[in-house]
Amino acid sequence: MARAMFEYTKMILDKVSFDANLFCKEVKKAISRLLPHEIEELKIWIEALTKQNPELNQCLIYLNP
Repeated sequence: MARAMFEYTKMILDKVSFDANLFCKEVKKAISRLLPHEIEELKIWIEALTKQNPELNQCLIYLNP
């Protein structure tokens, strides 16, 4: 089930990527729900996404320890 949560999180983040504030809010939620190794995967995925949408860079601070 954990993998399903990771995929669901990516889907939600992709859908809200038009709004940086909403995206950041969803990133915070994801961090509280995902396992540590999934958070690392999510960080890689978000870094790739921010290359297309640079305005989302501000949300990376939530993924750094």
